[in-house]
Amino acid sequence: MSVLKQKRWLFIITIGLGTLLNPLNSSMIAVAVTRLQDDFTLSFVNASWLISIFYLASAAGQPVMGKLSDMFGSKRLFMTGLALVAFASLLAPFSPNFPFLLACRALQAIGSSTLFPSGMSMIRTHITKGQGQALAMLSIFASTSAAFGPSVGGFLIDSWDWQAIFFVNFPFIILSFVLAIFVLPTTKEKNTSMKQIDFTGIFLFTVSVTSLILFLLSFEEGNIRWWAFVVFLVTALSFYKFEEKRFAPFMDIHRLKKNPNVTMIYIQFMSINLIYYCYFFGFPIFLQQALTYSEAQSGIIMLALAGFGVIIAPFAGRMIDMLGSKLPAVVGVGLLLIGTGLLLTYHETSSLSWLLVIMSVLGASNGFNNISMQTALYENVKKEDTGQASGLFQTSRYMGAILSSSLLGLTFNQQVSHDNLHLVAMICLAFSVLVFGMALKLPGKLKGNRE
Repeated sequence: MSVLKQKRWLFIITIGLGTLLNPLNSSMIAVAVTRLQDDFTLSFVNASWLISIFYLASAAGQPVMGKLSDMFGSKRLFMTGLALVAFASLLAPFSPNFPFLLACRALQAIGSSTLFPSGMSMIRTHITKGQGQALAMLSIFASTSAAFGPSVGGFLIDSWDWQAIFFVNFPFIILSFVLAIFVLPTTKEKNTSMKQIDFTGIFLFTVSVTSLILFLLSFEEGNIRWWAFVVFLVTALSFYKFEEKRFAPFMDIHRLKKNPNVTMIYIQFMSINLIYYCYFFGFPIFLQQALTYSEAQSGIIMLALAGFGVIIAPFAGRMIDMLGSKLPAVVGVGLLLIGTGLLLTYHETSSLSWLLVIMSVLGASNGFNNISMQTALYENVKKEDTGQASGLFQTSRYMGAILSSSLLGLTFNQQVSHDNLHLVAMICLAFSVLVFGMALKLPGKLKGNRE
């Protein structure tokens, strides 16, 4: 443990280099869709599956990999995840057809989904003091890679071609893998056999989440997949009944019932991301189609949204270490509510600087919300359940992103204008009020020192 204390920041950097791969690859692909449409002769609906398949695999993979991390050791799963991302990133540039490329994207998502829950488990186990600052550092890795992903992707594609967005992963993978060998502590193996893994529960959970996301995504296409909703209802009910009776379940239903705070945190975080990703995905479309900015100009303007989250994260981490998670969570949701309200004051005659101010407020809220909600979760779960809890936490994030995509598909379907943006803002305002009420009900005090 003393050696680990001496390598504290190297330990965090090792995990950060791995966990940035998921947000980096989920954001870079956005600028490559048009080029891939041309290369593979795709419609936009088909090409959009390059984005959707990543979220589908990530949403289903996070809790599965979190559970495996708890069972077989965080370091082993972390390094396995890096290897999977490397393998997928090596194959993708040489894809002979579009289905093969989709399969590579899914494998890339599953591999990168292994890194967050296993990394969080190691942080929770080995860093007991200043945990908020450690989480803030990881948040900086993730938010920075997501913020600069489109800019990096655009530069790489312009300099080379779409294949470059896969090769760019290797410096991060190699450095993180080498550091992991020497820096990450070896976790004790548990006496676990394959028979103890709840394969039926994992299968039912994966099918239910996948079918729900397929149903939600179908609203964008105008051809609603009701069969997917039926599959979701059947498999979700089957999953609940099966897990309730199983001795060693994949998801402990009884524990969630006894700990409603954790369930509420998942719902709150999903709602927060529904609001935030409406802006993260919606603003670039609005900037290009309604305000006629170029892709490069839109990418620079978007830094006001993502950049402020990066700036605020370290301050939020220190605030959490001193006061706990509740006050920063209330501040973060409050900023989200204020920013959404301010967006209703933005009209055709408003200046770009006023939009930048609004985006900065919304970005600052994200810096508070990500870290405070993570900390609130860990304050309410046992250390041995960190991997699984982290996986479900990320699934909540992806579900919020999928819901926001469906909402934008409905509101921006016919025309992108200031009126449509105001409609999105009014819907998000209603969700913001709901989430603010949930934040006030989080365990803890708004004032007082954290022990």
